[in-house]
Amino acid sequence: MLLTLTTTRVPATDLGFVLRKHPGRLQEFALSFGKAHVFYPEAGPERCTAALLVEVDPVGLVRQRGRPPGEGGALEQYVNDRPYAASSFLSVAIAEVFRSALGGQCGERPELATTPFPLVARLAALPSRGGEHWLRRMFEPLGYQVTATRLPLDEHFPEWGESAYFQVELAAEVTVAQLLNHLYVLVPVLDGDKHYWVGDDEVAKLVRHGEGWLATHPEREVIARRYLKHRGSLVADALAQLADESGADPESAAEVQAGEEAAVERPLRLHERRHETVLNALRATPAGRVLDLGCGEGRLLQALLKEKQFTEIVGVDVSHRALEIAAGRLHYDRLPPAERARLQLLHGSLMYRDERLEGFAAAAVVEVIEHLDPPRLAAFERVVFGCARPGTVVVTTPNREYNVKWETLPAGRFRHRDHRFEWTRAEFEAWAERVAAEHGYQVRFEPVGPVDAALGAPTQMGLFTR
Repeated sequence: MLLTLTTTRVPATDLGFVLRKHPGRLQEFALSFGKAHVFYPEAGPERCTAALLVEVDPVGLVRQRGRPPGEGGALEQYVNDRPYAASSFLSVAIAEVFRSALGGQCGERPELATTPFPLVARLAALPSRGGEHWLRRMFEPLGYQVTATRLPLDEHFPEWGESAYFQVELAAEVTVAQLLNHLYVLVPVLDGDKHYWVGDDEVAKLVRHGEGWLATHPEREVIARRYLKHRGSLVADALAQLADESGADPESAAEVQAGEEAAVERPLRLHERRHETVLNALRATPAGRVLDLGCGEGRLLQALLKEKQFTEIVGVDVSHRALEIAAGRLHYDRLPPAERARLQLLHGSLMYRDERLEGFAAAAVVEVIEHLDPPRLAAFERVVFGCARPGTVVVTTPNREYNVKWETLPAGRFRHRDHRFEWTRAEFEAWAERVAAEHGYQVRFEPVGPVDAALGAPTQMGLFTR
């Protein structure tokens, strides 16, 4: 299967910086199902084309599955359209080969990642079972000029009729990241199939790669159903998250709400005390690689970066806006190379397993769990304690008993209008002890902030170790 990206933005070879693939080299990448090749048929100052050629090995795929030849429709296993027509294999290749461009990053020239380019994407063979009309319903609402040519079943036998495959050209002025994310989601939707198991992780991928456009797409329900292979519970979860995103600027609202909470806690310097206490807890471990899960605007990351003990620091948040603020606070673009190598900011959800979070020695989860709906806590527990499994996990959350010390709260009985719950000390300890027992951890508790003899501290902290 073949995908080409062409730009005429001068100097056109800037496309190579965004894709992080040098126009002067032919590059090959090993994939679990075959190989990918990146090359540039043309690379001049006025016009540049990057090509992604994906070779799928259908024989190798069958052998990897461990199914003996001759069993279960062997002809279909070996003779199919997978090596030729764009499908989920192409999406995986885009994610593997153009990972940084897909994520909207350009290390050498950061400004290019957010610069719209006049781009033309060409797909040599794209399936669209619903015909050209269905194909246009996917891409035209995103601002693309669509040119589609239906391919015959066999050009030597025109009487056989036309196929369900199209040669497609998409033209628009967009960022490279936008184009790649549109293709990542919509190619398998048009194909109507995926070559791998669709589980909870796929909801996170759909929401992540659909951010900023899918929530307002007129066909979002159809896209979600086909992307998730009609698995009802997954589709419902994805549509609920997309419905939240399509509301009135949720990230701006979150900033206002966070400001309200900070105003309540400011007299106690509680924000600073929390980070100081968590930092001390992490310092007391031998951890070198540490996660800040729900890192927000990066205040804890700023403190962690000053500690030479921590050789790899990764901040994760579901909000792109928060990550942008964190990058600005940390002066990420101006950090010395050695410091930048220690720090990474990731967009992700704590509801779904993420292999990028595995293998770390410690993790901080500061004032995060109370923002989760109680039914979704089980998913959080599974992701953090069951899948990522850091050696140490530090969790802080408000102590509801202490709230009576504040005469008024902008969110009523909760400190933040986005809090789904606030626990008493007994409730938090019961939850933490259950989680620790289920996942092979031990837990102890410490107060954060001034301690009232009857009410406890305003913040409670659990230190999980295994």
